[in-house]
Amino acid sequence: MRVRMIQRRMTVAQADKLSYYLQAQEGVDKVTVSERTMDVTILYKEKEGVRQSVIRALSEFDYERTEVDVPEHTGRELNRQYEDRLFFMVVRRAVRMMILPFPVRRLLCIGKAVRYIGAGLQCLRQGRVEVPVLDATTIAVSVLRGDYSTADSIMFLLDAGGLLEEWTHKKSVDDLARRMCLNVDKVWMKTKDKEEVLVPVSDVQPGDYIVVHAGNIIPLDGHVAAGEGSVNQASMTGESLPVAKSEGAYVYGGTVLEEGGLEIRVEKAMGSGRYDKIVNMIEESEKLKSATESRASHLADSLVPWSLGGTALAWLLTRNVTRALSFLMVDFSCALKLAMPISVLAAMRECSDHHINVKGGKFLEAVAQADTIVFDKTGTLTCASPSVRQVITFGKGDEKEMLRLAACLEEHFPHSIANAVVCEAEKRSLIHEERHTKVEYVVAHGIASSIEGQRALIGSYHFIFEDEGCRLPEGEEWKEKFDDLPDDCSLLYLAIGEELAAVICIEDPIREEAYRVVSDLHKAGFTRVVMMTGDSRKTAAAVAGRLGMDEYFAEVLPEDKAAFIRREHEAGRKVVMIGDGINDSPALSEADAGVAIAAGAAIAREIADITISADDLRELVVLRRLSSALMKRIDGNYRRIMAFNGGLIGLGLLGMMPPARAALLHNISTIYFSVDSMKNLL
Repeated sequence: MRVRMIQRRMTVAQADKLSYYLQAQEGVDKVTVSERTMDVTILYKEKEGVRQSVIRALSEFDYERTEVDVPEHTGRELNRQYEDRLFFMVVRRAVRMMILPFPVRRLLCIGKAVRYIGAGLQCLRQGRVEVPVLDATTIAVSVLRGDYSTADSIMFLLDAGGLLEEWTHKKSVDDLARRMCLNVDKVWMKTKDKEEVLVPVSDVQPGDYIVVHAGNIIPLDGHVAAGEGSVNQASMTGESLPVAKSEGAYVYGGTVLEEGGLEIRVEKAMGSGRYDKIVNMIEESEKLKSATESRASHLADSLVPWSLGGTALAWLLTRNVTRALSFLMVDFSCALKLAMPISVLAAMRECSDHHINVKGGKFLEAVAQADTIVFDKTGTLTCASPSVRQVITFGKGDEKEMLRLAACLEEHFPHSIANAVVCEAEKRSLIHEERHTKVEYVVAHGIASSIEGQRALIGSYHFIFEDEGCRLPEGEEWKEKFDDLPDDCSLLYLAIGEELAAVICIEDPIREEAYRVVSDLHKAGFTRVVMMTGDSRKTAAAVAGRLGMDEYFAEVLPEDKAAFIRREHEAGRKVVMIGDGINDSPALSEADAGVAIAAGAAIAREIADITISADDLRELVVLRRLSSALMKRIDGNYRRIMAFNGGLIGLGLLGMMPPARAALLHNISTIYFSVDSMKNLL
């Protein structure tokens, strides 16, 4: 549906508000708002009532009265700024060429050439023979020969190229920074009665105390009032290793608590400049650049001495200045330096269209080159919303009380299994009070707390019986009941006072699309598709067999997943890891490209290089296709740029093409390759 807004002028803020308002309507897939033409294009599902619903939403919309949650930074203002700069650059050149007399244009050309020649001399003084030297030589020779038109054209193309490169970089940084500004809706706040209450983060004010548990995002800046923990603050400071935090230490909003628990006295409320901090961090890093982009830049610089040498050799052999200039008028740097980053940016933009957020070009390159893909099972290959089938009690445990207690512990650590327990308690209207003391996430698959002086534990079989040494209640009937536990469910064990109190059976059906995805990944070039899970071997074998996995590992710990990836690296393989939980974080960090499911734990999303926000594993196949198509485009650009410009040089040396025409065709080809690189890959 295309709609024209009846208004004299649309601001950037209005366009953003309208876009986010329509995007939130049920059945709407994509909205494009052009603030220049005031056109709105709406892509919606062809279902009964959706079209009428969209039209009704449009009729009810008002810029002043309609409440819409619009992010502080959307990228629209940045694009508008650079579009205007590029437009006026072209207009100024056109006006200058059509209106100004030749003597004035000549003076302007000489004045502008001084800047480029100065940059080339500065490069030589630093002992480097790179692209600025070639640009300066080309412009200087053109001016000395009186070919001001060619010199002016070259400088215009260089200016336009520089603007496009700056736009590409800033848009990449802006897109990445906005994705890294993870939104936290609610937070555990400590009341005056020392209870933990879940409240909207917008309600928290400076001076309030909040509690953050392992695996969760620290939502606001502040000082640690109590507790100890290990904080991953790479997204804020760039530090690669987690930092230990204890009482008195300062913590940043947006960082992730990997281990421990912290009580934080809030110093700054929401909107305290996290975006700007992230932008500064990214600008100082090279994370955005893929090896291919860096190679293009280095190749452009390394070809400069050959171009200068070719110019000198051509003049020595032919004594013909015109033929010698063929080497100077045509260089490979503009197209190489522009087409490569633009290709990567286009791929990242197209990934966003498919609900795939990529933190940098090098991760797309890693996905394209990977031959092994590793899946976590629970919440990744299985449904992100599992459900509780039954609660089996042991000893004197009451079913309702055990489920109430399990939900009370699990709600502090969001994960698909934890969410299933909390949802089941809500479904049964089991409102629980915070009877437990400090809740601690234990990295080896479990949660520990204390209730009325007794240690309460919930987690995997390995955690409850092997790590913590818990036991079954005395009596043969409990042993028989334990032996009859279903083997087609994920089992969550609850122990109180070192004795098993209940087993919660979680139905965790395999995702409907998982069967096809595994097959498609094989066809896409992955030679090994591996599943890793903390479940029993029997359950793991059944799931792996049904999905057609090449290999599976059961009853693994977080460090086992990371160790497997290290072994794959030692064998010369590149690995992609897919996960959603706290226990997947080490493996996501170890992999060449870590992919997190957005519905999973905050720490997984923070550490991962790529996040899939759509609840559909088929996006993994799209990611692989996009990455492979990107590498093909880049390789194709290399060949086309080298062949075309090499042909221009050859024609110039043979005297079949004058330097001015060669320069014009070279500049036109640069624009063509750059614009062509912006096209969608799929």
